[in-house]
Amino acid sequence: MATQTVIPTRMELTRLKKKLNTAVKGHRLLKDKRDELMREFLELVKVNMELREKVEKGIEAANKNFVLAKAGMSEQTLRTALMAPKQEVSLIQDKKNVMSVDIPVFDFKTRTPDENDIYSYGFAFTSGDLDGAVDSLAAVFPDMLKLAEVEKSCQLMAAEIEKTRRRVNALEHVIIPETQESIKYITMKLDENERSTQVRLMKVKSMMLEEAHHYSEKNKD
Repeated sequence: MATQTVIPTRMELTRLKKKLNTAVKGHRLLKDKRDELMREFLELVKVNMELREKVEKGIEAANKNFVLAKAGMSEQTLRTALMAPKQEVSLIQDKKNVMSVDIPVFDFKTRTPDENDIYSYGFAFTSGDLDGAVDSLAAVFPDMLKLAEVEKSCQLMAAEIEKTRRRVNALEHVIIPETQESIKYITMKLDENERSTQVRLMKVKSMMLEEAHHYSEKNKD
Protein backbone atom coordinates (compact mmCIF):
# COMPACT_ATOMS: atom_id res chain seq x y z
CA MET A 1 0.00 0.00 0.00
CA ALA A 2 1.02 3.63 -0.50
CA THR A 3 0.99 4.26 3.27
CA GLN A 4 4.02 1.98 3.77
CA THR A 5 6.30 4.53 2.11
CA VAL A 6 4.69 7.65 3.61
CA ILE A 7 6.69 9.58 6.19
CA PRO A 8 4.27 10.41 9.04
CA THR A 9 5.17 14.06 9.59
CA ARG A 10 3.03 17.17 9.78
CA MET A 11 4.80 18.60 6.72
CA GLU A 12 3.91 15.48 4.72
CA LEU A 13 0.33 15.67 6.00
CA THR A 14 0.04 19.28 4.81
CA ARG A 15 1.48 18.35 1.42
CA LEU A 16 -0.93 15.44 1.00
CA LYS A 17 -3.93 17.57 1.97
CA LYS A 18 -2.97 20.10 -0.72
CA LYS A 19 -2.51 17.25 -3.19
CA LEU A 20 -5.94 15.85 -2.31
CA ASN A 21 -7.57 19.24 -2.72
CA THR A 22 -5.96 19.67 -6.14
CA ALA A 23 -6.92 16.14 -7.19
CA VAL A 24 -10.56 16.63 -6.18
CA LYS A 25 -10.77 19.92 -8.10
CA GLY A 26 -9.04 18.35 -11.11
CA HIS A 27 -11.40 15.38 -10.99
CA ARG A 28 -14.42 17.68 -11.05
CA LEU A 29 -13.05 19.76 -13.93
CA LEU A 30 -12.11 16.69 -15.97
CA LYS A 31 -15.56 15.19 -15.47
CA ASP A 32 -17.13 18.42 -16.71
CA LYS A 33 -14.76 18.40 -19.68
CA ARG A 34 -15.58 14.77 -20.46
CA ASP A 35 -19.32 15.43 -20.33
CA GLU A 36 -19.03 18.50 -22.58
CA LEU A 37 -16.82 16.58 -25.03
CA MET A 38 -19.41 13.80 -25.14
CA ARG A 39 -22.16 16.32 -25.90
CA GLU A 40 -20.10 17.90 -28.70
CA PHE A 41 -19.13 14.46 -30.01
CA LEU A 42 -22.74 13.21 -30.19
CA GLU A 43 -23.76 16.34 -32.08
CA LEU A 44 -20.93 15.79 -34.55
CA VAL A 45 -21.89 12.15 -34.99
CA LYS A 46 -25.42 13.22 -35.88
CA VAL A 47 -24.11 15.75 -38.42
CA ASN A 48 -21.73 13.12 -39.77
CA MET A 49 -24.56 10.63 -40.41
CA GLU A 50 -26.66 13.25 -42.20
CA LEU A 51 -23.73 14.39 -44.35
CA ARG A 52 -22.69 10.85 -45.22
CA GLU A 53 -26.19 10.00 -46.39
CA LYS A 54 -26.33 13.17 -48.49
CA VAL A 55 -22.88 12.59 -50.01
CA GLU A 56 -23.62 8.96 -50.83
CA LYS A 57 -26.81 9.97 -52.63
CA GLY A 58 -24.95 12.67 -54.58
CA ILE A 59 -22.18 10.27 -55.62
CA GLU A 60 -24.73 7.64 -56.57
CA ALA A 61 -26.53 10.14 -58.81
CA ALA A 62 -23.23 11.18 -60.42
CA ASN A 63 -22.25 7.55 -61.04
CA LYS A 64 -25.59 6.83 -62.72
CA ASN A 65 -25.15 9.82 -65.02
CA PHE A 66 -21.58 8.75 -65.85
CA VAL A 67 -22.82 5.27 -66.74
CA LEU A 68 -25.48 6.75 -69.03
CA ALA A 69 -22.95 9.13 -70.57
CA LYS A 70 -20.53 6.29 -71.20
CA ALA A 71 -23.28 4.29 -72.85
CA GLY A 72 -24.15 7.15 -75.21
CA MET A 73 -20.61 8.28 -76.03
CA SER A 74 -17.49 6.57 -77.26
CA GLU A 75 -14.67 5.91 -74.79
CA GLN A 76 -12.33 8.18 -76.71
CA THR A 77 -14.81 11.07 -76.79
CA LEU A 78 -15.44 10.74 -73.04
CA ARG A 79 -11.73 10.70 -72.23
CA THR A 80 -11.06 13.69 -74.47
CA ALA A 81 -13.90 15.66 -72.88
CA LEU A 82 -12.52 15.18 -69.37
CA MET A 83 -8.82 15.38 -70.20
CA ALA A 84 -8.21 19.10 -69.68
CA PRO A 85 -10.31 20.65 -66.87
CA LYS A 86 -10.89 24.39 -66.98
CA GLN A 87 -11.56 24.87 -63.29
CA GLU A 88 -9.11 24.47 -60.41
CA VAL A 89 -9.91 24.00 -56.75
CA SER A 90 -7.63 25.02 -53.85
CA LEU A 91 -8.13 23.61 -50.39
CA ILE A 92 -7.96 25.98 -47.42
CA GLN A 93 -7.24 24.36 -44.06
CA ASP A 94 -7.68 26.01 -40.68
CA LYS A 95 -8.46 24.76 -37.19
CA LYS A 96 -10.55 25.70 -34.18
CA ASN A 97 -10.25 24.72 -30.53
CA VAL A 98 -13.12 22.84 -28.92
CA MET A 99 -12.50 21.87 -25.28
CA SER A 100 -8.70 21.84 -25.85
CA VAL A 101 -9.08 19.75 -29.02
CA ASP A 102 -7.83 21.32 -32.26
CA ILE A 103 -10.31 20.18 -34.88
CA PRO A 104 -9.84 20.94 -38.59
CA VAL A 105 -11.84 23.44 -40.59
CA PHE A 106 -11.81 22.92 -44.37
CA ASP A 107 -12.84 25.35 -47.08
CA PHE A 108 -12.04 25.74 -50.76
CA LYS A 109 -11.85 28.32 -53.46
CA THR A 110 -12.02 27.99 -57.24
CA ARG A 111 -9.65 29.55 -59.70
CA THR A 112 -12.53 31.39 -61.39
CA PRO A 113 -15.97 32.34 -60.05
CA ASP A 114 -17.77 31.23 -63.22
CA GLU A 115 -19.91 28.19 -62.40
CA ASN A 116 -19.85 27.02 -66.01
CA ASP A 117 -16.09 26.47 -65.83
CA ILE A 118 -16.78 23.06 -64.28
CA TYR A 119 -17.50 21.89 -67.83
CA SER A 120 -14.16 21.34 -69.53
CA TYR A 121 -15.63 20.49 -72.92
CA GLY A 122 -17.93 21.82 -75.58
CA PHE A 123 -21.53 20.69 -75.64
CA ALA A 124 -21.67 19.77 -79.33
CA PHE A 125 -20.19 16.28 -79.09
CA THR A 126 -21.12 15.29 -75.53
CA SER A 127 -24.36 14.02 -74.00
CA GLY A 128 -26.51 15.74 -71.41
CA ASP A 129 -25.88 12.83 -69.06
CA LEU A 130 -22.22 13.84 -68.84
CA ASP A 131 -23.30 17.36 -67.94
CA GLY A 132 -25.51 15.92 -65.22
CA ALA A 133 -22.65 13.79 -63.85
CA VAL A 134 -20.24 16.74 -63.70
CA ASP A 135 -22.89 18.95 -62.16
CA SER A 136 -23.72 16.28 -59.54
CA LEU A 137 -20.08 15.95 -58.52
CA ALA A 138 -19.65 19.73 -58.33
CA ALA A 139 -22.77 19.98 -56.17
CA VAL A 140 -21.70 17.24 -53.76
CA PHE A 141 -18.08 18.41 -53.43
CA PRO A 142 -18.72 20.96 -50.59
CA ASP A 143 -20.58 18.28 -48.65
CA MET A 144 -17.73 15.83 -49.22
CA LEU A 145 -15.28 18.37 -47.83
CA LYS A 146 -17.52 19.03 -44.84
CA LEU A 147 -17.87 15.30 -44.26
CA ALA A 148 -14.09 14.90 -44.19
CA GLU A 149 -13.88 17.76 -41.67
CA VAL A 150 -16.57 16.27 -39.42
CA GLU A 151 -15.20 12.72 -39.55
CA LYS A 152 -11.70 13.89 -38.62
CA SER A 153 -13.18 16.00 -35.81
CA CYS A 154 -15.05 12.94 -34.51
CA GLN A 155 -11.82 10.91 -34.49
CA LEU A 156 -9.90 13.60 -32.60
CA MET A 157 -12.68 14.16 -30.08
CA ALA A 158 -13.13 10.43 -29.50
CA ALA A 159 -9.40 10.15 -28.72
CA GLU A 160 -9.61 13.12 -26.32
CA ILE A 161 -12.69 11.65 -24.63
CA GLU A 162 -10.87 8.36 -24.05
CA LYS A 163 -7.80 10.17 -22.68
CA THR A 164 -9.96 12.30 -20.37
CA ARG A 165 -11.90 9.22 -19.23
CA ARG A 166 -8.66 7.46 -18.26
CA ARG A 167 -7.54 10.52 -16.27
CA VAL A 168 -10.90 10.73 -14.48
CA ASN A 169 -10.73 7.03 -13.59
CA ALA A 170 -7.13 7.33 -12.38
CA LEU A 171 -8.04 10.22 -10.10
CA GLU A 172 -11.28 8.64 -8.91
CA HIS A 173 -10.06 5.09 -8.30
CA VAL A 174 -6.32 5.45 -7.60
CA ILE A 175 -4.92 8.88 -6.74
CA ILE A 176 -7.73 10.25 -4.55
CA PRO A 177 -8.30 7.01 -2.54
CA GLU A 178 -4.56 6.47 -2.01
CA THR A 179 -4.07 10.07 -0.91
CA GLN A 180 -7.02 9.82 1.48
CA GLU A 181 -5.60 6.61 2.89
CA SER A 182 -2.18 8.19 3.35
CA ILE A 183 -3.73 11.18 5.13
CA LYS A 184 -5.65 8.82 7.40
CA TYR A 185 -2.48 6.82 8.11
CA ILE A 186 -0.39 9.92 8.93
CA THR A 187 -3.15 11.39 11.10
CA MET A 188 -3.37 8.14 13.04
CA LYS A 189 0.40 7.97 13.49
CA LEU A 190 0.61 11.58 14.62
CA ASP A 191 -2.19 10.98 17.10
CA GLU A 192 -0.37 7.91 18.41
CA ASN A 193 2.86 9.88 18.74
CA GLU A 194 1.02 12.68 20.54
CA ARG A 195 -0.55 10.23 22.97
CA SER A 196 2.81 8.56 23.55
CA THR A 197 4.40 11.93 24.18
CA GLN A 198 1.68 12.85 26.66
CA VAL A 199 2.14 9.55 28.47
CA ARG A 200 5.89 10.10 28.67
CA LEU A 201 5.40 13.65 29.92
CA MET A 202 2.98 12.44 32.57
CA LYS A 203 5.47 9.78 33.67
CA VAL A 204 8.28 12.33 33.80
CA LYS A 205 6.07 14.71 35.76
CA SER A 206 5.11 11.90 38.13
CA MET A 207 8.75 10.96 38.61
CA MET A 208 9.70 14.57 39.22
CA LEU A 209 6.91 14.98 41.74
CA GLU A 210 7.91 11.74 43.45
CA GLU A 211 11.54 12.82 43.64
CA ALA A 212 10.48 16.20 44.95
CA HIS A 213 8.35 14.49 47.60
CA HIS A 214 11.21 12.22 48.70
CA TYR A 215 13.55 15.20 48.80
CA SER A 216 11.07 17.06 51.00
CA GLU A 217 10.73 14.07 53.36
CA LYS A 218 14.52 13.83 53.73
CA ASN A 219 14.75 17.51 54.62
CA LYS A 220 12.14 17.03 57.35
CA ASP A 221 14.17 14.21 58.84
